Amino acid sequence: MDESFIHQNRIRQLFFLFCIVLLGVLLALELAGFLPALLGAVTLYVLMRWFMNYLVITKSWPKPLAASVILLLCLVVVLIPIAGLVGMLSSKVAFAIEHSNEMINSLKSLIAQLEKTFNISLISPDTITELGNMIAQTLPKLISATFSTLGTLFFVFFLLYFMLVNGPEMEAALYEYMPLKDESVDQIGREMHTMVVSNAVGIPVIAILQGVVALVAYFIVGVKEPWFWFGFTCITAMLPIVGAALAYVPLAIILLAGQQTWQGIFILIYGFGVIGTVDNIFRFTLAKKIANVHPLITVFGVIIGLKLFGFIGLIFGPILISLFILLLKIYTQEFFVKQRELHRHGSRHI
Repeated sequence: MDESFIHQNRIRQLFFLFCIVLLGVLLALELAGFLPALLGAVTLYVLMRWFMNYLVITKSWPKPLAASVILLLCLVVVLIPIAGLVGMLSSKVAFAIEHSNEMINSLKSLIAQLEKTFNISLISPDTITELGNMIAQTLPKLISATFSTLGTLFFVFFLLYFMLVNGPEMEAALYEYMPLKDESVDQIGREMHTMVVSNAVGIPVIAILQGVVALVAYFIVGVKEPWFWFGFTCITAMLPIVGAALAYVPLAIILLAGQQTWQGIFILIYGFGVIGTVDNIFRFTLAKKIANVHPLITVFGVIIGLKLFGFIGLIFGPILISLFILLLKIYTQEFFVKQRELHRHGSRHI
């Protein structure tokens, strides 16, 4: 074959690849805002895939009907609790903003009393005022982010419907165009499924367990609206490092500021001693048991995921790190192992 023809064909190929990459980058930039919704839809698809197959294959349901039933189920399980939390948080945040000055004055009084009792210096009044103003400015952003999450959920269910209806075709296309061996593609599929289940099920279960343990203490000390604090504890328990302390530490401060000394001290001791222990035991052991995920992958994955994707990053952050490590392993198996075998084979002939 003419070398000039080969050269021209290579130029055409590179130009075609350049156009594909350029168009792909443009689409990715424009659709970046929908990435959390796409990841959420993928998560629910992985979790509901078996149920869809059961309804369509075993029960012979039409695909649109089966997908609609699954969407209704997800709506009840996911959207209704989130909508309830939004309602509670909205009223509480509005109250906190309206009475922010009273809360700041109560906190100043509490700190002054502690400094006088123990003859120590904790924090200056100006710092408390600045902290209160910062919290007052942050709370509206929290509500805005919560409503944004509800908007994202709408697109999650929209995408999930089409994923469920066209699931086999979508999986076949991914399987066909992945530039890897069939064994490697199967390995990625299995481990992705395991990691999604581990994070999508494990993290909420651990958070609910911490909330239940905390609820016991809230009833013991007679906290007002214990079910609100239960929901708030469950939400904060999903966050890394600080976790549920974002719930029970402010609650203890509120109790101490309201002259409920033993109740506030009890919440602090119970929180760090019992709730924190539940977190350490279940957060790492459950996730590691389901998917053998290293604790550091979970912690750093959640931190990265929250920054990249928002709330859905709690699930996909650890998956991204695990997927990166898995791809490195597969790359080594696909290329380096083969090169080593060829090198050894060539050395034997020499």
